[in-house]
Amino acid sequence: MLKIKIEKQSYPIRGEFRISRGAKTQAEVILCQIEQDGLIGNGECVPYSRYGENMDSVFDQISAIKHGDMNEIETQVARLMPGAARNALDCAIWDWKAKSTGKPVANQICAITPRPVETAFTLSLNTPDRMADAARAASHRAVIKIKLGGDNDIACMHAVTANAPSSRIIIDANEAWTSDIFAKMMREASRLKIALIEQPLPVDDDDILLDVPHPVPICADESIHTCEELGNLRGKYDFVNIKLDKTGGLTEALKLRDKARELGFGIMVGCMVGSSLAMAPAVLLAQDAEFVDLDGPLLLAKDRSPALHYFGSTVSPPTPSLWG
Repeated sequence: MLKIKIEKQSYPIRGEFRISRGAKTQAEVILCQIEQDGLIGNGECVPYSRYGENMDSVFDQISAIKHGDMNEIETQVARLMPGAARNALDCAIWDWKAKSTGKPVANQICAITPRPVETAFTLSLNTPDRMADAARAASHRAVIKIKLGGDNDIACMHAVTANAPSSRIIIDANEAWTSDIFAKMMREASRLKIALIEQPLPVDDDDILLDVPHPVPICADESIHTCEELGNLRGKYDFVNIKLDKTGGLTEALKLRDKARELGFGIMVGCMVGSSLAMAPAVLLAQDAEFVDLDGPLLLAKDRSPALHYFGSTVSPPTPSLWG
């Protein structure tokens, strides 16, 4: 009989991570372990309040899974709604199966031997002056993602692009722009040669994207969780941001990636702010993604051990001692 263990964990963030919805100084995660025959499969999730989750609710969801054989557990996990709880369990199952069969996850899901990928590095929402300083410090990085959604977004765009002139810039507004300002923001982003704009409008207000030119590609984040939603995004978005905590694990994330490709969407693989364990499956998923945003551990003051290996903004595939 497989047993499930759960633990709430917290990792300090270097400084403060701020987006349009608020700020935090700790990355709160849940570690899920599936154990049998001396083998332990690990998975990590990050509950997200935007989707009605918190540490207690996700902990309780995982706790409700009854111990049994693998088929019984997988059946219960498949019944869970997409989200953090299902993600932790699904990734723990993948890890346990890889250890029990001796078949690495990479061999099962990657077309070629996985390689290091380059991740964006995120700058928190702040004043234009402080974002200028942060951009200057990060200007050696090839891709910078900036959180916007304040009163000075255009000034912040200029501050970042002026101080990181060689970097590709992604804007993430986290649904904070309105239809009244969207066209103006798009024009300015195009003039500044922004590479991608992520979820500029609220989910319930994004139909206007059908009628507005896209001089800068637009990526869905909060608007996409699973394959079922892809049909509603056609004509609105050019890319989709796949996060395991949204899809409910690697299993659904692979389906979403393949279906999105089939429908002509570009792929971004992203993350919540978590440890290397949360990023590990996503690094394998991101092997052919046009944009990768798996910088969670780079934002932490201390990561878990063992950890992913980052060299600058390049992250290597996980070692078996970490996951998969």
